[in-house]
Amino acid sequence: MTDTETIVCKPTRWFLFRASVMMLMFGVFAVMFFIDGSSGYCKKNEVYYLKKAFEKAGVEFSKMNQGGSLTPEAWKQHAAAQTVDFPADRSVLPSHLNLPMAWPEVLQDYGRMQTQWNLLWREYTKTRGINETVPEEPYDARKIKEQWVVFWICSSLTLAITFVLLRTLRRSIVADAESITDQRGRRVPYSDMKFLDLRKWDGKGLAFVAYSGASGAGRIRLDGLTYGGFNKEDGEPAEKLMQRLRSNFSGEVIEYATVTFPQPSTASPEATPEASAETDQKPD
Repeated sequence: MTDTETIVCKPTRWFLFRASVMMLMFGVFAVMFFIDGSSGYCKKNEVYYLKKAFEKAGVEFSKMNQGGSLTPEAWKQHAAAQTVDFPADRSVLPSHLNLPMAWPEVLQDYGRMQTQWNLLWREYTKTRGINETVPEEPYDARKIKEQWVVFWICSSLTLAITFVLLRTLRRSIVADAESITDQRGRRVPYSDMKFLDLRKWDGKGLAFVAYSGASGAGRIRLDGLTYGGFNKEDGEPAEKLMQRLRSNFSGEVIEYATVTFPQPSTASPEATPEASAETDQKPD
């Protein structure tokens, strides 16, 4: 690499992968919470109360048919007058429901009611194409509202990450023989750079440059993990940029100093005078 060669640090695959995964993750969460808030929980509530109707019909049929005195006509008349016990709050139910809803026809059939109600429920769900498994408790309006709140949070995060990803894709950090142009397009000559903070460079790939002069005054943030990277297969663009910067930098540099601790002596205890004296002592 020559001093006149321009170093261009583009967004790294590491950053693009992480940003894409986060965008996809929060996007999927947003869709899931939207479905639950808009219709999912309401449909589960419908199934919950329908199953309760089957259970109630089974109990009432058993009571009315004790001794075998119940006739098909009497049961038909009783069952046709019954409705599913849906809650008064329509916001927790699907909008397509027409209330009050009569018991399903299968519950009005005396012959079919001879079968256990849970078997009738299983057959009914298969016919309607709904899941026979229901929640242990119905979802109230507060639970449904929570789904909407989390949906808006996930949607906001998805949009924010998408914005950052698209913005970063168009950016780069460029170092030429005379200056550095940061990801925001600010061109700062090396002669204007006064302070270089490298304390986070080795661990997090972050460095900060304070400048003042003809280019103005401010601070540049150099993020090597986002722009350029340290992949040897790509030639370590971020490290090359830092080498170019340091070779042209004449201001103050702050970085963590490497402390070397003295190595402990490897001499055996027997070699010390104290150890020898203890060895030479004889018992009384």
